[in-house]
Amino acid sequence: MKLLVTALEPSANLHLKSFLERVENRELEISGIFDDSLGNPMFSSKEFGVMGVFAILPKIVKAKKRINALLKAGKNFDKFLLIDSPAFNLPLAKKLKEKYPEKEVIYYILPKVWAWRENRKWIVDKYVDTPISIFPFEKQYFQEINYYGNPLLNEISYFREKPLEKGAISFLPGSRKGEIENLMPIFRELASEIDGEKILVIPEYVEKLKIYGDISQFTVLRNTEEALKKSRFAYICSGTATLEASLMGVPFVLLYKTSSIEYWLGKRFVKIPYIGLANIIFLKAGIEEQFHNEYLQDFDVATLISEIDMIDKDEFLENSQKLRKILRGDSFKGLEKEIFS
Repeated sequence: MKLLVTALEPSANLHLKSFLERVENRELEISGIFDDSLGNPMFSSKEFGVMGVFAILPKIVKAKKRINALLKAGKNFDKFLLIDSPAFNLPLAKKLKEKYPEKEVIYYILPKVWAWRENRKWIVDKYVDTPISIFPFEKQYFQEINYYGNPLLNEISYFREKPLEKGAISFLPGSRKGEIENLMPIFRELASEIDGEKILVIPEYVEKLKIYGDISQFTVLRNTEEALKKSRFAYICSGTATLEASLMGVPFVLLYKTSSIEYWLGKRFVKIPYIGLANIIFLKAGIEEQFHNEYLQDFDVATLISEIDMIDKDEFLENSQKLRKILRGDSFKGLEKEIFS
């Protein structure tokens, strides 16, 4: 099986790595766009390490060139696997299907049309043969999708069974320059007011640590699960890590800060009241209670510190168990089935 793969985001590459480890005994040859550590891509995913409306704009010309190159190379592959990144992968899916109508286009981790840009769903419905969701509630938004489970349930090895009364406080500022620059001053201020070990999580794929500034207050760990396992509480930038902590049962609050204009645009166009994935999943499942607190743009350090002791750890664990039941399944088994069928 020769598979053209596009995994642009760090989270997409982490899922791709886990999947490849699962199918290492099967005959599979991949190329396309992904992290260099996973094989020999045509283009490295590091070219696309951006986030935010204005950060993406300079990449548009390069993206078009890469799409054209992938389109030309498509003749050499049996199937196409596109992972997340709808700004890139939806135009690619359309072009691939039009040029190679006999070849299967698989889309894993669908565009979040339930949050914004609902018009994207018609591209999935029309040009994607096998859409694979990682959230069960997405069935109501697309004509036909497959849900096999959430990949984090395959990847997480630690699920807390009782509250941790003593432990470190972890800080996860994300991996993108804008996220880090906006949150690290807040994290340093918080850390200076907190006793005990403070862990700063810097993902393994981040090479330039200078963007984090002064990190002398922190113990640096490169693995999210390892850090959360040691933590009685965490402060986490929005993203996959918030869902990871929710599933593991590690209490946390979400913090997010961006430029004023990007925040204004988000408030105007995003159609849901939360940005935390666990909160969204609960909302879509009809559970009225909020899973965790969210702090956006403006922060009061005293309030954030009070969260450590104010949070109901037993209730958090109960909600974590509910979340696992909602997302249960074997995502990679389903993906394997679709690729090799």
